[in-house]
Amino acid sequence: MEGDGRVRGDSERFDGAVASGVRGVRRELWTAAPMPLPPLGRPRLIRWLPHVVIVWIAVGTTLGNLDQMSARYRFGYTVGTFLSLAQAGALLLATARPAPAWWLSFGVNVSAAALTTMPSEQEPEPWPWSPPALIAHATVTLLLALRLPARAAWTACALSVGVPWLLQQTTSPGAYDTTVPLSAVVFGAVTLIGTLLRGRREARTQLVEQETLTAEERARRTLLEERSRIARELHDVVAHHMSVISIQAQVAPHLVKDPPEELRENLAGIRENALEALTELRRVLGVLRSEHPGDPEAAPQAPLPTLERLDGLLDNARAAGLTVRRENAGEPRPLPPGVDLSAYRIVQEALSNAIRHAPGSTVRIGLTYTRAGLAVRVTDSGARTAAPPSPGAGHGLLGMRERAAMLGGDLVTGPTPDGGYEVSAFLPTSPARPTHGETTP
Repeated sequence: MEGDGRVRGDSERFDGAVASGVRGVRRELWTAAPMPLPPLGRPRLIRWLPHVVIVWIAVGTTLGNLDQMSARYRFGYTVGTFLSLAQAGALLLATARPAPAWWLSFGVNVSAAALTTMPSEQEPEPWPWSPPALIAHATVTLLLALRLPARAAWTACALSVGVPWLLQQTTSPGAYDTTVPLSAVVFGAVTLIGTLLRGRREARTQLVEQETLTAEERARRTLLEERSRIARELHDVVAHHMSVISIQAQVAPHLVKDPPEELRENLAGIRENALEALTELRRVLGVLRSEHPGDPEAAPQAPLPTLERLDGLLDNARAAGLTVRRENAGEPRPLPPGVDLSAYRIVQEALSNAIRHAPGSTVRIGLTYTRAGLAVRVTDSGARTAAPPSPGAGHGLLGMRERAAMLGGDLVTGPTPDGGYEVSAFLPTSPARPTHGETTP
C-alpha cells in the first residue's frame, strides 16, 4: 500500500509537470507580445545588417514563391501571389512579433502543401516544402528561437516537421519529391542555433547583473569597513573623556572641605555611570576589532594622531617625491578630538591620493580656523610623471566623506582647471543648531 501511494504520488507530480509545461508552451507560442529584434551593438556601421538581410530574404523568397506556387503548383496567379505576399509579410513581421509571424508562415505553407495537385506525368517537384518556402520558414523559425524560450522553439520546430509529414502520409499530390527529411535537418539546425544564441545572450545578461550586484555589495562592504574603522578611532576619543570624567568625579569630593552627602552621592553616581559607559564602549570596540585582528590601527595602545603631528606626515610626503606647502589662516586653537582626528585623516588620505595618482606634483595644504569650525583644503598640481596603477580599494574618498558627514560638515572633491585635484572639507567645532521650524530633543 505504501509503495502504491508513492507511485501514485510520483505519477501525479509527473502529470502536473507535463500539464504545466503544455500550458507554458501554449502561452509562449500563442502570444502577440512585441519582441523586436534589436540592432547590433557594434560595429555601428552594420548595426542594422540583420534587418537588411531579412528584407532581402523576403524579396528573394517572394519572387521564388510566385513562380513555384503560380506555375509549378498550379495555384494560378491570384492565389500564388496572395500566398507569396503572405509569406513575405510573415518574414517582415518576425522582426517585431515572432510568434504571430511563425503561425502565419506555418499556415501559409501548410495550406499550400494541402492544396497542391500535380499530374503524375509532370516532372517531380519539391513538396511539401518548396525551396523558397523552406528558406523563408527557416528564417522565421530562427527569429522565433532567438526570442522565445527553448521549449517553445523546439515545439515550433516539431510542428514544422510533423504536420507536413502527416500530410505526406495522408495526401497524394501526384508527382513530387519529398522535402520532409531536408526540412527536419534545416529546421532543427536553425532552432539549435537560435536557442544557443539566446542562451548565450541570457547568460551574458545574467553575468552583467551579477557583476552589478557584486559591485554594489563591494561598495557596501567598503562603506561598512570604513565606518567600522572610524568607529574604532572615535571609541578611543570617547573612552579617554569618559575616563577623565570618572577620575574627576572620584577626586572632586576631596577638593571640598566637608562636602555635603548629596554632593558625594551625585559624584559617585557620575563616576559609576561613566564607568558603565566605558565598559559598554569597550565591549563594542571588542566586537569591531575582532573582525580585523591583524589591523595595526585596531591596537588599543596606538595613540591617535592629531594636527600636532601633521609636520611629520608632511615630511613623509616630501620624502615620497611631493612638494608640500602648508598654509594656516585664522587663530589656531585647540579643537574637539573628533574634529582634530578627522582633519588629520583627511589630510593624510589626500596626500596618499596625491602620491598614488599625481607623483611629483606640488601639494598645497590650507587650514583655516574660524569661529564655526575648521576648513581643510588640499590641492595638487597634477602628475608630473606617469602614475602607476593604483592598488587601492576605493576607501579614500569614501572615508573622508564619512568623517565629514559624521561631524555635520561637508566635503567636496574634484579636478581643478589646471589639471590637478582638490579636496575641500569644512568640519564644524560645535553641533549644528536646529534650523527654523525644528526643535531640539
